[in-house]
Amino acid sequence: MYRLADPLGLARDLAGFITALRGVDTTGAPAARRGLPLTTQDEEVRAALADLGGLIDVPAATAAWEQALHVPAYEGPAQWFHGDLASFNILAAQGRLAGVIDFGLTGVGDPSVDLIPAWNLLPAHAREEFRTALGADDDAWDRGRGWALSIALVALPYYKDSNPQRAASARHVIREVLASHEQVTR
Repeated sequence: MYRLADPLGLARDLAGFITALRGVDTTGAPAARRGLPLTTQDEEVRAALADLGGLIDVPAATAAWEQALHVPAYEGPAQWFHGDLASFNILAAQGRLAGVIDFGLTGVGDPSVDLIPAWNLLPAHAREEFRTALGADDDAWDRGRGWALSIALVALPYYKDSNPQRAASARHVIREVLASHEQVTR
């Protein structure tokens, strides 16, 4: 969906940004919804799935979502996360990260939500570079994929009539997550 001039470089740059953010002292930092366990998204995701018949492969999305719900919850220390690393919040120049905007969902908790660029921005061949640069283990990666899916599933029925660009982005993420999920379950 996105034509990136240097997807591997952008993957490393994003990982550097996320790593630096995670390293900031959390003393007195606010917890935020997107740092909570994925199970807190279940009701909203299931409502969205009920509205998506004919728009996506609902059985496949449901299976991927249910698998994400079974990933062990994050048990590490609360870390800072941006919470909304969508393509429209990531600024690039000459193919490399130039800035990140919109810190409205920033907080502390499970930082796996910041793995969503792997599915909402980066092409499949750059995902492993991103994952390796972040040192994401299997559970973090699977929670990140779950966050990407949940955000896209909720966004699609919300934006399908009012914002075609956001709806197309949500469809893209869902396709990427389902393709990635299919590879994992083979």
